[in-house]
Amino acid sequence: MSATATHLGLPDPATKPQFYEGVLIKRAAAWGIDVVLVALLCIVILPFTAFTGLFFFPFLMLVTGFIYRWFTIAGKSSTWGMRMMGIELRDIDGLRLQSGTALAHTAGYTFSVAVAPLQLISILMMILTDRKQGLTDHLLGTAAINRPAM
Repeated sequence: MSATATHLGLPDPATKPQFYEGVLIKRAAAWGIDVVLVALLCIVILPFTAFTGLFFFPFLMLVTGFIYRWFTIAGKSSTWGMRMMGIELRDIDGLRLQSGTALAHTAGYTFSVAVAPLQLISILMMILTDRKQGLTDHLLGTAAINRPAM
């Protein structure tokens, strides 16, 4: 099956490269922004755990990050960091992600973060593929693109 047949609705990087220009750097910056936002959310949550959250802070970050990513991606197909960087996720049909796909994307991302070699593979795939897709993107047929002008 050709790349065009498997990604019917996503912009073709050969004919519409503007959708993918700078996406790798923007994804990295968006990830950094999102990590800071999740850490701030966790700091706000800590008093509600009677500060016992300090003993399992990495797990608190993982759970808070999961919820943050799922809800923000399901809402506007991008996290707040992605929105600040002008990118959004699209499904194989070129549409914004719905709640179920956002959940699957978030689960894949979270699993790859928890298993370091998978995260390294994902980063390499983003660097080497035309659509700058990570491991989860390849499995789901999703891609991050520059937000189209409305």
